[in-house]
Amino acid sequence: MLGVGLYLYSKQAQSSSAAAGVSNPQAAVNVTGVRMDLMSIAQAEKGYFASEGRYASLDELISSKSVTIQRERPPYTYDIETGSNSFRVIATRHGEEASGAPAHMSVNDNMEFQTE
Repeated sequence: MLGVGLYLYSKQAQSSSAAAGVSNPQAAVNVTGVRMDLMSIAQAEKGYFASEGRYASLDELISSKSVTIQRERPPYTYDIETGSNSFRVIATRHGEEASGAPAHMSVNDNMEFQTE
């Protein structure tokens, strides 16, 4: 059973990284982890909105323990742009580390991913 789970995870990582245009194995691992982080932050943002009636900054989500994710997964750092009725969680790659990985990835309040 564990083997099946690992196989499915590896296929998901390959499809996520292929969709983002990543061929370097380390970059693929980073992209998959970042996508999972973005999804977790977006889910926390939706939960925060449901309880507080507004979207929160990343610092607010961290301090309220709505997320356990830190502000970064090197070489990416995270931030949130909020509006009154929308948000976008953004991952920005810094430096040439993980070259071949997208410079920016984001997810919005509709849970739609974008890469640049």
